[in-house]
Amino acid sequence: MRVFVTGATGFVGSAAVRELLDAGHQVLGLARSDASAAALTAVGAEVQRGSLQDLDSLRAGAAAADGVIHCAFKHDDFDDFASAAELDRQAIAVLGETLAGTGRPFVAASGLAGLAPGRLATEEDVVGPDSPRHSETVLSFAERGVRASVVRLPPSVHGEGDKGFVPALIGAARKRGAVVYPEQGTNRWCSVHRLDAARLFRLAVESAPAGSRLHAIGDEGVPVREIAEVIGRHLELPVNSVSPQEAIEAIGFVGAIFTLDAPASAARTGKLLDWHPEQVGLIADLEAGHYFG
Repeated sequence: MRVFVTGATGFVGSAAVRELLDAGHQVLGLARSDASAAALTAVGAEVQRGSLQDLDSLRAGAAAADGVIHCAFKHDDFDDFASAAELDRQAIAVLGETLAGTGRPFVAASGLAGLAPGRLATEEDVVGPDSPRHSETVLSFAERGVRASVVRLPPSVHGEGDKGFVPALIGAARKRGAVVYPEQGTNRWCSVHRLDAARLFRLAVESAPAGSRLHAIGDEGVPVREIAEVIGRHLELPVNSVSPQEAIEAIGFVGAIFTLDAPASAARTGKLLDWHPEQVGLIADLEAGHYFG
């Protein structure tokens, strides 16, 4: 299978590219810079020059492939999520329209944070119509002859090279001189290792039924206090309980995510695609030390 991958040099997308290549697939990766193009060529992938803003390039990449994995998302500014979500909506529309009527797979990354606050989120949970993430838009293409599915990612997709929420927590702690967590710190973050997530994307593009909501979950729920304590120990900083509002003020956008109780299950995904996490969990990955180098 020749798979067009957006976000092909990103944290999750680059792992998905290697997973696909190792499984014998061909990869056409979206690259917006010479450096990204060189990185793709170096691992044996083909290059489609362009970006999320370049809708013609997205259209061409999807048309030239047997399936699409859409991992790209504009993470440059956590405080401008709305514009990033609108850019994602446009990209999804173009990719889905290009694949309409072909029966080809279209797998898109989505998020789990806030899906079912205070309880275990499952694959049966559906995002509301006002959600800034457009997973249901992706799935709507299942009614138009596309084998569409979504892979919902947890707040922490961890591993070496992570530039997401956990590094933001670490950076905020260094700046503040202390690690903070909300209230008792019993609210939970689900997580997955990037290599386990990559394998799920590969399985999804190969065989996920149309309309599938898939969960990439390794740890169903890690209490945020445990995360804070590991960070504090490695940075040799005090670890303090604060109000949710103080956590948001101290950490910013990531602080708002850190106050959520967001456990999630991947039980249905595991049964559907015989996918089971094989890598270390979030706490063990933090204890390994590479986040603090």
